[in-house]
Amino acid sequence: MGGRLAGDGQVRSGLEVLLDGDLRHLRGRRVGLCCNHTAVNRSLDHALPLLSGAGVDIVRLFGPEHGVEATAQDMISVVDGDQGQAPTAGLPAVVSLYGDSAESLRPKPELLADLDVLLFDIQDIGSRYYTYQATLGLIMEVAAQTGTQVVVLDRPNPIDGVTLEGNIVNKGFESFVSQYPLPVRHGMTMGELGRYFRDSLGIAAPLEVVPCQGWRRDQWFDQTGLPWVFPSPNMPTLETAAIYPGMCLIEGTNLSEGRGTTRPFHLVGAPFLDRARFVSLLRAGAADNGLQGVAFREATFEPRFQKFAGQVCHGAELFVTDRAAMEPLLLGLVVLEAALRCAPADFRWRTETYEFVDDPIAIDLLLGSAEGRLGLEARVSPRALIDGWAAESADFAERRAPSLLY
Repeated sequence: MGGRLAGDGQVRSGLEVLLDGDLRHLRGRRVGLCCNHTAVNRSLDHALPLLSGAGVDIVRLFGPEHGVEATAQDMISVVDGDQGQAPTAGLPAVVSLYGDSAESLRPKPELLADLDVLLFDIQDIGSRYYTYQATLGLIMEVAAQTGTQVVVLDRPNPIDGVTLEGNIVNKGFESFVSQYPLPVRHGMTMGELGRYFRDSLGIAAPLEVVPCQGWRRDQWFDQTGLPWVFPSPNMPTLETAAIYPGMCLIEGTNLSEGRGTTRPFHLVGAPFLDRARFVSLLRAGAADNGLQGVAFREATFEPRFQKFAGQVCHGAELFVTDRAAMEPLLLGLVVLEAALRCAPADFRWRTETYEFVDDPIAIDLLLGSAEGRLGLEARVSPRALIDGWAAESADFAERRAPSLLY
């Protein structure tokens, strides 16, 4: 079970544990699979052919944001069946859980009602904004109505299961990037989140978790021996995942967060920024707020798609120098503060529809309240904001404890 070292000293995913066990409880039953391309074993073989080859009848696939093959960019609708070719070819039904409306984010009850079991196997990255855990919760909400058993094949939290950061989502600020009352960095695996949704939030779905074997809470993904498969189109590396809990906040502004380049979330800028002043403000902000483990250089880049596509942007590139010391949410706030001060006449909060929500605006949805935005506008320091949220993270740590597996 969770926490026990595997025989070879490496971590084994829930998928591998399931396949090595007795599958008689799945054979002869109607089974659905919610997954994407990260649902692989150590040899990088995908769950679908592995399960089918073991005699499990997968009758329906469910794809999260980006699709089963993760070919769609963020906030791009995916239609049913439009999930790529391999490994989905030949399946009778492929259902998108990221369409063109908020209603599309949860499966229709009839698509779960005729299933005996729904397996869920997707690699998360440990941040509230990352929508795969929201998809699990919404599936569980429907499964609670239909009585469909949900089985989570667990995988490690790649940025460790110890560190918590940020505030809890306030009432009225829920969205697909803030679906449930979690801190920004929750320090839980997908299986643990499923247990938390059931036991603490009252989502009464029939739930089973197949834990990883050998994972310790203090481990990062590159310490597990498991292969890193990029979990979404703009999450190429573990280092990207490490800064994402802060740098995703740039999505709530009119700055480019580096999408459309080979360094998403590491590059930040806009045509109107003075890169020398911006980096100077970043370095000063890091020093003033006690931000460690990250360095900045002046950068110029040209996104090929999304914000400022085909335009030259000026700004900064971020480098992680000590991931254990770095506080990613503090980093994101320091970057926002520097942008506000560097270009007060041109910097804007994003006001376009974000994750199917018009109001509140994107930055407030990401932060789960208006407090962070209003604080930065009023020149409250990023460190003071972080310190002000510490009690919420501490309270969450207590409430999540019964749901932990490792």
